[in-house]
Amino acid sequence: MTRTFWVGGNWKMNGSVAVVKDLVSTFNAGSAPSDVEVVIGAPFVYVPLAAETLRKDWAVAGENCYIKEKGAFTGEVSPEMLKDVGAKWVILGHSERRSILGETDEFTAQKVVKALEAGLKVALCVGELLEEREAGVTQQVVNRQLEAVVKAVKESDWANIVIAYEPVWAIGTGKVATPDQAQEVHAAIREYLKTAVSPKIAEETRITYGGSVNAKNCKETAQKPDVDGFLVGGASLKPEFLEIVNATH
Repeated sequence: MTRTFWVGGNWKMNGSVAVVKDLVSTFNAGSAPSDVEVVIGAPFVYVPLAAETLRKDWAVAGENCYIKEKGAFTGEVSPEMLKDVGAKWVILGHSERRSILGETDEFTAQKVVKALEAGLKVALCVGELLEEREAGVTQQVVNRQLEAVVKAVKESDWANIVIAYEPVWAIGTGKVATPDQAQEVHAAIREYLKTAVSPKIAEETRITYGGSVNAKNCKETAQKPDVDGFLVGGASLKPEFLEIVNATH
């Protein structure tokens, strides 16, 4: 089967009203193929603006959410709230949330369940630290992160989950996993899903790569059989994001 290529932008904690308007204007004027699904992750406060003004063939994501719909959780945002202001996706399990904010595999899995229940689709991030790669435990780490979600969701939920493999040592560092390194981990993730969930889910689930992706390095990686797209950080705040969206063309 052919998996629809997926390209996500993750603005992280960047932007302003002026920056968002300028970026959206650039993206709206740019050319993007109809056979690529594009999602822009924006900080909570800019989700409504992005959702209202961004081209309608692209979608907007929140960059995180909480595990409850509402209540006394000061400073948190629920998936229902994200949906209410126009988000269709949410990015969960990003390494910055895991490593800086101490979010566990289990907490991430709870968020995935809640987001799916609320009707959002999920970009689920997994990936190893540099010392874990050097110790040769990349796959054990990635499988452990996935296992928490596998245990928590139903098989039918996987239709609404995209996996983003992001080696932590490559995020924002300028170091990029080689196309072969990305392909190796993506193939192993697909193999894991085959036994942990089902061969059907393994075949259908999109596995994207993230970690210093830019217009120069994306084309070769995009050709790999198990790379189904990208989650893009810094370059999604620049016009070159359009070139990444067109990586398969």
